[in-house]
Amino acid sequence: MTLNAFIHVQHLLGTGHVVRAAAIGKALAAEGVSVTLASGNRIPPTLDTGPLEIVELPACKSPDAAFKRLVTLDNEDIDDAWKSARVKASIQALEARDYDLLLTETYPFGRRQLDFELTPLLEAAEARSKPPLIATSIRDILVRKKELWKERWMADQALKYYDRILVHSDPDFIRLGDSFPFADDVDALVRYTGYVGTAARPSSGSADGEDEIIISCGGGAVAESLLSAALDARPLSRRAEDTHWRVLIGHDISGDAFAIYKQSAAEGVFVERARPDFPELLKRARLSVSQAGYNTVLDILVAGVPAVFVPFAQVNETEQTQRAVALARHGRAVVIPEEGLTPERLAGAIDDALALPRSSHAVRLGGAEESARILIQDLKERNA
Repeated sequence: MTLNAFIHVQHLLGTGHVVRAAAIGKALAAEGVSVTLASGNRIPPTLDTGPLEIVELPACKSPDAAFKRLVTLDNEDIDDAWKSARVKASIQALEARDYDLLLTETYPFGRRQLDFELTPLLEAAEARSKPPLIATSIRDILVRKKELWKERWMADQALKYYDRILVHSDPDFIRLGDSFPFADDVDALVRYTGYVGTAARPSSGSADGEDEIIISCGGGAVAESLLSAALDARPLSRRAEDTHWRVLIGHDISGDAFAIYKQSAAEGVFVERARPDFPELLKRARLSVSQAGYNTVLDILVAGVPAVFVPFAQVNETEQTQRAVALARHGRAVVIPEEGLTPERLAGAIDDALALPRSSHAVRLGGAEESARILIQDLKERNA
């Protein structure tokens, strides 16, 4: 008998959420599960959704990094009529087939602004003659809330509706309790899957990176302070002034700005565009200096290289800081705030991090495949 899975995902600014949801969906499909992916935003054309059946819900997004408002793709505020249409579309999609599994990406541990839709969806699922297994898929770090009641609500919502919580991290480094104060309350539902990472890339054959300091910034659009400090920090370092520093600048930074960074670099500092062999460079490097996004940190953990993290922390962003601090507690990194960053402070953090040992710990990967295995096993046990 073919199992049927319904995955609900909403990405608001970046595409990481839908990429992760699609990866889990394809892993389920590889095990013979028929998967429907209901997306609340336009799926990027570069994302291969393979065998997944796609349902496009009335689309919305966040207009900025504050995540205080939802707007349509035409930047119009959503209203009650739009919300009603969204709820109707979600429930109709769920009721189109007898689904054995309902998986919500992030919610209820985020996306609370979509509760107008998702609580009715969960209630519709529970009201079926044969309710589906209900699970949620969450990243390694949750964004802390200023009001504790919001986090209490997350735990209560999970306990009320959910059968399984999939946490996409390696628990040897990051556990749910590192960013969620009520982790003990939901612990019986939690399974750690390992990281949902990108596919292995072919070797470039380059020897670049050997014993170097590698400074990276993802796309680069929000990394000006890190890049500016890094260009002048090398002569100020006591432990790393004798090696090459390689600064990788993302393609979100204009050609004119890139040229200025290149011209401004101190002696011994190479400036170039971000490279697809970044994970290889890290494996040969003496140290990594970067922000603390999910994918970058995963590459650093796999490489085993010591790190300096300068987390992106503008507006209400806390995720990168929490991820960086969690890894620092495990002796894998030194963390320095973005605010007030100077070449002197960065050089000092680099010197401190160079005293950390390399790690040979085998980071748990394969999070999408492990998620599929866990969910299918849950369904088998439920139907036994």
